Amino acid sequence: MSRTFQVLTLNKISATGLKRLPVGRYVTGNEIAQPDAILVRSHNMHEMEIPASVLAIARAGAGTNNVPVKQMSERGVPVFNAPGANANAVKELVITGMLLASRNIMSALNFTSALRGGDEVLHKLVEDGKKQFAGTELRGRTLGVVGLGAIGRLVADAALGLGMQVIGFDPEITVDAAWGLSSQVKKAHSIEDLLKHSDFVTLHVPLLDATRNLIDEKRVTGMKSGAVLLNFSRDAIVNEDAVIAGLNSKHLRNYVCDFPSNKTLGNERIIALPHLGASTAEAEENCAVMVAEQLREYLEHGNISNTVNFPNVAMPRESAFRVAIANANVPNMLGQISSALAEAGINIHNMTNKSRGDMAYTLVDTDSALPPKLIAHLAAIPGVLVVRNLPLEKEA
Repeated sequence: MSRTFQVLTLNKISATGLKRLPVGRYVTGNEIAQPDAILVRSHNMHEMEIPASVLAIARAGAGTNNVPVKQMSERGVPVFNAPGANANAVKELVITGMLLASRNIMSALNFTSALRGGDEVLHKLVEDGKKQFAGTELRGRTLGVVGLGAIGRLVADAALGLGMQVIGFDPEITVDAAWGLSSQVKKAHSIEDLLKHSDFVTLHVPLLDATRNLIDEKRVTGMKSGAVLLNFSRDAIVNEDAVIAGLNSKHLRNYVCDFPSNKTLGNERIIALPHLGASTAEAEENCAVMVAEQLREYLEHGNISNTVNFPNVAMPRESAFRVAIANANVPNMLGQISSALAEAGINIHNMTNKSRGDMAYTLVDTDSALPPKLIAHLAAIPGVLVVRNLPLEKEA
């Protein structure tokens, strides 16, 4: 009989995504006490006790700051995310932010909302007042893109389509990302080089120790005079005090962000949106579909893609019997696993192993079933965190 997986949802998850977890094989809901997995969007998991039954966590979005990743790694629990699933939504908002700033839209809207009088009076007030909101066009301006992942590349392409010059900086760019980057994007040799030459600067990097306060007082001072800074990544990447000082001195023209705070509210040079980056029906659906499919592939077959703490591991099934092992990345682990199987008379049909930092992950297909005693023996090997027996089960 097929095992039924229990999945706890901590936020409202797109119904389209949940449909990827077939009824009969999966039970989903927000009141499951002993879940096999957790689906989450914005819920702060740092403040909850995560049941020992949890085998995986899937965040329907790119960032995982609301998930205790380190704690889960120590338990051998992968944390999945959905990189790129909301990229188009964020890209469109970045372009919106540039237009809001370059055409003084917010000030103009505030002006018209305060107008009073008959149509003739309004017409005269509009004609007399519109000059103060004259803006600049994006065409011909230079956009600096810091971080050239899925979102950064889409923003760069969109800006090129608008006739802008684009320069990019990303010391951690992957080979795949580099192949997907337009040849028209010029490479900056440093972030300082990018800031010095950009009329607009948009940030698309994760929040890490290395990126916290990435834009500080020194870098604000090094930005091109009259530049617009856009932050749709994470609030702590920008030092707000430094940016506000740059705005007050008129060295910066505007700061456009997705993270309002008490410091930013009421500043006419700051356009702070209520965290709308991924808030489209399409993005929420895309994220939910991606993580649901990744979660199902892991729970049923042990394959891993798009986690923030495990290596990507995928092995086609050539046998009905599979075991998945998460362990500390230490010497002779594969030797101990292979020896344990051989001593039990189990023949290895196929095997793969990959590591990522301190974490290693192994999939083993065998020609016969692993008895419970052998599973317990594997789990007792020092450094082994999780052992999962994954027999191939027919679809219901």
